[in-house]
Amino acid sequence: MTAPVVTKTGEGEKKTVTMQFLLPSKYTKAEEAPKPVDESVVIKEEGERKYGVVKFGGAATDEIVKERVEKLKKSLERDGFKVIGEFLLARYNPPWTLPPFRTNEVMIPID
Repeated sequence: MTAPVVTKTGEGEKKTVTMQFLLPSKYTKAEEAPKPVDESVVIKEEGERKYGVVKFGGAATDEIVKERVEKLKKSLERDGFKVIGEFLLARYNPPWTLPPFRTNEVMIPID
């Protein structure tokens, strides 16, 4: 498993979840990454970005994530940063990890 796994939930009636797996730094170009066996998996390069981040432990429930996002947004704006996009949720542990031992991050793109 790669770490972190970044997830984003879509809007609308059908809430789709997009998962992003970060590859090790030895892959400097998307073409160098292993080819997926599932055609629905897409490999693409993302440019450099700047994020405001808050780390937290435990289960990343919708309620907890929402609370962390709001607190982080307020903190970033108070410190003079401009929020330029929607948050991402990064998870660092496999699903079978007991909640007290889980590590998560809320990441908000900033300018």
